[in-house]
Amino acid sequence: MLFPTFAIVLLIVIFPVLADFWIAFKPVKLGDLRVPRPVVLERVRARPRAPGDALVVRYRVQNRTKNPITQARFTDPLPPGLVPLELPEACKVEAGALTCVLGGLEPGERVELAVTFRAEAAYFAAGRPDPRATRPEVESVAPNPLVAKPFVLDNFVRVFRDPDFWPMLKVTLAYTLFGTGLSILLGLFAAQLLAVRFSGRNLLRGLFLFPYVAPVIAVAFVWVFLLDPFSGTLNALLLKYGLVAEPIPFLSQRYWPVHFFGLTLKLPLALTMVILFEGWRYFPFAFLFILARLQAIPRELYEAAKVDGAGIWATFRFVTLPQLAGILATLFLLRFIWTFNKFDDIFLLTGGAAGTETITIKVYDYAFARADLGQGAALAVVLFLILAIFLTLYFRYAPKGEV
Repeated sequence: MLFPTFAIVLLIVIFPVLADFWIAFKPVKLGDLRVPRPVVLERVRARPRAPGDALVVRYRVQNRTKNPITQARFTDPLPPGLVPLELPEACKVEAGALTCVLGGLEPGERVELAVTFRAEAAYFAAGRPDPRATRPEVESVAPNPLVAKPFVLDNFVRVFRDPDFWPMLKVTLAYTLFGTGLSILLGLFAAQLLAVRFSGRNLLRGLFLFPYVAPVIAVAFVWVFLLDPFSGTLNALLLKYGLVAEPIPFLSQRYWPVHFFGLTLKLPLALTMVILFEGWRYFPFAFLFILARLQAIPRELYEAAKVDGAGIWATFRFVTLPQLAGILATLFLLRFIWTFNKFDDIFLLTGGAAGTETITIKVYDYAFARADLGQGAALAVVLFLILAIFLTLYFRYAPKGEV
């Protein structure tokens, strides 16, 4: 009886993954997803002025796709009062409509058809309607490019030959590791603060959840406004108190020189800002889990540590931290996977500019900005394989019983 449930779940989970792998090995563009169909253009070369005059309609049928089309035909409804005089062999008039059967069309092939009609009195009684007022209905059969095209490795070759791939991978790993670590550290700090009882604790707990529950587009644009070099609040405060001599383009400059003990270091400015946003936005998720685990730690452990003379740091190190090891390991795993696949935060803040382009941003760039669906799918497969390797290593070397 559970088979239908398992089948539905597997279909929902596995089918998109298999589809991505399939497309990754196909040389398909975004436009190939449209059903290949010929284009029919209609022109009127002669208009009748009196009953008995001729009306000439020219049709241009073209296969603008890169795939062969078979069984091509079109049907065009005709205005009343038009009697065919000259018809191509492929065309006939039945029930007030012109039908032309063209058969097969090779990629780029174009066919010209000219049809001559005699205008009767009924045509003028109807107000001399324009034959182009009705659009031809086109029918055809063409192979699906996702099935018909051969399996190739070109998409993966172009992904790894892209000079931006390895720098982009480094940025992705840095963004993921530091963003994940910062969100967990902030969550741990917030949970420690709000674990003790004091007046207004429940209100503060609710406020701490705001970054996580607020719409991402709202908080992202608030950050963009605050960090704007011209009208941003942060730059205005820095300039007012003389902390900087000129506005800082936090989200549009790749590096910012930092002087430290006589050394000049290049701080990845935009990347640092998106990492700070990642930590700020998602620390409430870690905060909730850590707070729940803190409240479940037996008080006897703290009392025993106090009796043994342990201070605050020793109590945290030898009592609290070992009790939180399992939940911290689980949080790191979840946040690593989600951050590695994150797209919307960076896209809304920087669009991937100024050294913040991650793999997910590049997948979007390949598939939609460049309309190269195959290369985008290939990079998505690379992303999947990197995560699979990480999960394998994590479960292989993670301490037993902590996940």
